[in-house]
Amino acid sequence: MANKEGHRRFGNVRKLPSGRYQARYPGPDGRMRNAPETFARKSDADRYLTLVEAQMARREWIDPERAKVKLGDYARRWIDQRPNLRPRTIHLYGWLLDKHIMPYLGGVELGRLDTPMVRDWRAKLLGNGVSETMAAKAYRLLRAVLMTAVKEDEILSRNPCRVPGADQEKSAERPVLTLAQVFRLAEIVPPRYRALVLVTAFGCLRWGEVAALQRQDIDTASGTIRVRQAYTEQRGIGLVLGPPKSRASRRTVSLPPAVVDVVRDHLAAEVDDAPDAFVFTTESGRPIWRGNLNKLIAWKASVSRIGQPDLHFHDLRHTGNTLAARTGASTRDLMARMGHESPQAALIYQHATAEADRAIAQALHEAMRADRKKAKKSDGHGKRKAKGKKDKERDNK
Repeated sequence: MANKEGHRRFGNVRKLPSGRYQARYPGPDGRMRNAPETFARKSDADRYLTLVEAQMARREWIDPERAKVKLGDYARRWIDQRPNLRPRTIHLYGWLLDKHIMPYLGGVELGRLDTPMVRDWRAKLLGNGVSETMAAKAYRLLRAVLMTAVKEDEILSRNPCRVPGADQEKSAERPVLTLAQVFRLAEIVPPRYRALVLVTAFGCLRWGEVAALQRQDIDTASGTIRVRQAYTEQRGIGLVLGPPKSRASRRTVSLPPAVVDVVRDHLAAEVDDAPDAFVFTTESGRPIWRGNLNKLIAWKASVSRIGQPDLHFHDLRHTGNTLAARTGASTRDLMARMGHESPQAALIYQHATAEADRAIAQALHEAMRADRKKAKKSDGHGKRKAKGKKDKERDNK
């Protein structure tokens, strides 16, 4: 803003030999800084300085020098310094960064990122054949990285990831087996893996959780399974035994008595007596990899025989979650059984159950309406018959 003598109270503007105008201003530390770009008109430079002064007054000003860090460098440090990330998550984040973010935005300074640039990046991903699901994962990673730059490091004033719907995955609806199909599948697979199918489905367990179960985790007397560890598959390392996915994943799950009987037989026939003996292994006693499941139990052939050729092993957990929701269990109880800290997943299954319940109610309504219509028609026919009889009696008189 200019004072009475025509000089600015904050910063200064000078005309360059090129004819454009440069704005300079002092930061909170007293050091003079140049505007990141020059201006065609002096009034534009004045307006810029007025804006910067207002930002400083509101304590919203951010040093543009700090925002010159490249996105790729900042994101790499973000992944390395993020606490409590599971190895598999670290691998996923690194892969998403290298595959879908670095080639497009890795060399861009944080301060130059804006929403149109992010929107254009996402459009290029989709245009190059990247699925909406994978694009959504990359977008959520970018948004999380930049949110740290906004809230924790105060490098940006706001997050440029503001594209509506870009964070949403549109995965195909996964199949849900009937009770009969689950037991049929358990009968088809080799006897050694029958309990594996039933425990995964009716215990609502993740692959890594069921693969890491040990004899000491099974209590056939109470019919419960304790989830306290899980396997993860790490590239270049192999199977790594560690804690479950989250605190909520540490849980005790009850099994139906019919499944407990199968588990008891499995323990007696296939599992060593040692407390730390793994419950589900290959015939040689090695842990089961997700990748060799098809070879071990002829998975594709087995699921085709029950009429579900596209079924994934993880769909057994999906089936168990859906069947559990259909019992009318509360959201909190479903969260505990599924091993989720957030109610979001439980609500998804309850929503599906609610839709089915509404369909039942609608079908009952249609049946009631048809019955009333039939009764009304029958009553009308009876009244016409009675009227005809009275008319005949009157005529006879």
